[in-house]
Amino acid sequence: MKPTILFFVVLLCTCFGVHRENFRTCDQSGFCKRHRNMEPGTSSYVVQPSTLRLSKTSLMVEVINTDNNVKFLLQAYGLQHGIFRVKLVEAEPIRERYEIPIGLTLVAEPDQKELTYHGEKDGQMAFTLEDNKMMINVNPLRLDFFIKNEPVTSLNAQGLLKFEHSRIKETKPEEDVAAPEGEEGTEEKKEEQPAVNQEPDMWEETFKGHVDTKPNGPVSVGVDITFPGFRYVYGIPEHADSFALKSTKSTDPYRLYNLDVFEYELHNPMALYGHVPFMVAHNEKNTVGVFFQNAAEGWIDIRSNIADKTVFQSVFSNLADFVTGNTEIPQTDTHWFFEDGIIDIFVLLGPGPKEIFKQYGSLTGNTPLPPLWSLAYHQCRWNYNDQDDVRNVDRTMDEFDIPFDVIWLDIEHTDGKKYFTWDGSKFSNSVGMLRNLSSKGRKMVTIVDPHLKREDNYRIYKDAKDKGLLVKDNSGGDLDGWCWPGSSSWPDFMEQHVRDWWGEQFSFDNYEGTASNLHVWNDMNEPSVFNSAEITFAKDAKHLSGRENREVHNVYGMAVHQATFDGLSKRSNHEERPFVLTRAFFAGSQRSGAIWTGDNTADWGHLKITIPMMLSLNLAGIHFSGADIGGFFKNPDTELLTRWYQAAIFQPFLRSHAHIDTKRREPYLLPEENMQVARAALKKRYSYLPLWYTLFHESEKTGMPVMRALWMEFPQEVEVFTTEDSFLLGNAILVHPVVDQGQTNTNIYFPGQGTLWYDIDTYKTYHGKDEENVDAPLSKLPAYQRGGTIVPRKLRPRRSSSLMHSDPITLVVCLDRQGKASGQLYVDDYHSFKYRNGAYALMDLSFHNFKLENNVAFKGDFSTKEWVERIIIAGVSTEPKNIHVIKSDGSKFTLEHTYDGDSKVLTVRKPGVNVAEKWIVNLH
Repeated sequence: MKPTILFFVVLLCTCFGVHRENFRTCDQSGFCKRHRNMEPGTSSYVVQPSTLRLSKTSLMVEVINTDNNVKFLLQAYGLQHGIFRVKLVEAEPIRERYEIPIGLTLVAEPDQKELTYHGEKDGQMAFTLEDNKMMINVNPLRLDFFIKNEPVTSLNAQGLLKFEHSRIKETKPEEDVAAPEGEEGTEEKKEEQPAVNQEPDMWEETFKGHVDTKPNGPVSVGVDITFPGFRYVYGIPEHADSFALKSTKSTDPYRLYNLDVFEYELHNPMALYGHVPFMVAHNEKNTVGVFFQNAAEGWIDIRSNIADKTVFQSVFSNLADFVTGNTEIPQTDTHWFFEDGIIDIFVLLGPGPKEIFKQYGSLTGNTPLPPLWSLAYHQCRWNYNDQDDVRNVDRTMDEFDIPFDVIWLDIEHTDGKKYFTWDGSKFSNSVGMLRNLSSKGRKMVTIVDPHLKREDNYRIYKDAKDKGLLVKDNSGGDLDGWCWPGSSSWPDFMEQHVRDWWGEQFSFDNYEGTASNLHVWNDMNEPSVFNSAEITFAKDAKHLSGRENREVHNVYGMAVHQATFDGLSKRSNHEERPFVLTRAFFAGSQRSGAIWTGDNTADWGHLKITIPMMLSLNLAGIHFSGADIGGFFKNPDTELLTRWYQAAIFQPFLRSHAHIDTKRREPYLLPEENMQVARAALKKRYSYLPLWYTLFHESEKTGMPVMRALWMEFPQEVEVFTTEDSFLLGNAILVHPVVDQGQTNTNIYFPGQGTLWYDIDTYKTYHGKDEENVDAPLSKLPAYQRGGTIVPRKLRPRRSSSLMHSDPITLVVCLDRQGKASGQLYVDDYHSFKYRNGAYALMDLSFHNFKLENNVAFKGDFSTKEWVERIIIAGVSTEPKNIHVIKSDGSKFTLEHTYDGDSKVLTVRKPGVNVAEKWIVNLH
């Protein structure tokens, strides 16, 4: 057996169940131990007020660590939208530390805003930014942030600031050593010995036989970030854990380090495939956020004075202008530490959820509007065998009337795991296969991983090697590691010219056998290296810039999918919207990739965890995200797979995927009853595509998540602050999937005092602030439209979304207690970038005074054939006698209707009005 194949077989035989011993714990990480072993107390960092330098929008002042007299520069900036930025760097560094360049995480250099200095008093320097305030305590250094004079965030309040300055390795003085007896004329060579005062693991570490040389020594940074008045914090995805983050008092900290983790465990702070160092704290009054921009490995400890029942160094007692005698005021302390880089923190001061998402989006960008087809159903497995298999799945889905838009090919479609190639014996006519899919409006996604097989007759690898584009090992040679093809090397995506080169490979000339309906999946881009420490690049691997991988690790995967996205966009001369799926991600990934939660498992716990994982991703700007339906590993039973389809249709990215060793599980293979339920769920997803599309338009414009935690719409309702079994689609649809085996009823809490909720199937009403036990047989997905909203749907079933483009709209109007409702509808050509030049229409819909109005909020150089064929109004207490429509040209027509007195639902038939024109429907 060839070594490549042998290694592959061994890997498959051992990958079921996470091997925790492959991944470091905090106790096995030198810098993590050093930071975590610090105790709260008085910080040794002191501000030097006489060095203060001010500009209109920023300040700079020296800080000294009184323990060693090392100098630092503290910089603070006022930014647009009520954001403070704080940076701490060495004043006289031996080497330049890595700062993530503009365009990777930050979409642009942040716009600055006037920062007003109010002078120094009682050892504190005061600055204001609009209604917000920053206080810098001089001795010791500490920064406090206020929203309208209320303290919300503090840096170094616990005194845990630690900035390991760059230094030269100290050694013991050499001593004379006598030659051993019997070996005259020889001397025993003396090895360098670390200085007595050096801690272990500072200049070299070993993990599972892998040596990390650490040539720059200890260079970690860390600081505590405190949230006074807040009991709950959220974010820092990706972890398979609760939405409201847990105390780490008795566990490892939450780890932020992009890793390939097989069959990951649940309710665990272990690192996974991607990370966003963005955390949000929320209470009844305020919402604040912290974005710590650092690309190195990080860990975050969390403590709550209520959850942990411990005594904290109270932030409140040390803040000027704040007096309280209430010792039960909540406070959450977090401790962030990274192996390298600088301290670069953005403090987002809301004050509410909507403002936080706008602020974060202004920094890292928002999700661009996806093509409509990508919001539909994706059918995938590892692997569809050949083009006949693809054709058979495509045909059988049609025979069973199951809609889908995309079929995917995993690594087996290539010639020997060489990406940008096809296995000629299995896919001899890939263009014909793609053309057949295109005739039905369907697409294909193929996998393109960043590891390149080290084979000189493989064009992509040879070109990268000859041009010097590959990541190096610590000795300067091209890195040689193991991945799916066997011996592999990796392009250095940290360099723009390498990303440009990669993008060129997606042209139709270079990626032969492709067509315009083929899109791309970047997997294994953490990156995954099977025979390296923690199954990824060695930390002392070298990039072309000379940087060690430890400095840039967490942005590597994002650079891969950014390059892919740019290449696909260039392929169409920047006219067509690309689709790229990525497993690794970082802050800013939302601009160029959808993500999924990796190698999950076919069990009920993994179905249940999809909700908090999706909520965390959406909170951190990763709105186009999903989890593999049915679980990647193992075989789901029919009930689990059926319930998973139901849960997934209201999550943003909808894909079924499975391991190569699992049984085939296309939905038509389910037993008849289950197949009908899964098919009905998928058709429901397609009917809501106009809502999904409108919400993604809102997401691009405002940064608001598509899939929302309940507190984002009901920010003062304490009862929902830890809710993670229900969520909202936009502001309109409350979803409570059934995620427990054998469950046929479920308890649902309906938020919002005075709010009405309507069952989306029956229009039965439920009342806000009530908890109800509702029936949920296998055929039922509990979902409810909020009273006061108008939701657009398309109810004509089609086999793909592309065939729905001109289909008519049904407007579902659910009235609130005042008989009012509102909503929006966004339409464009559903696939190109023309909308960015104004080729779209946005309509404001409102119902009041027995009148439904469609007002055109914006209409550029754009027209559509879409029209309104039905209006469903729920909550109408009496049947109107007459209904008529007034069109934009002034013409007036009487409309037919039906009314159900039991459900109080009025259905208006065929208004026949164009969705992109002004019109009014009157009820009398």
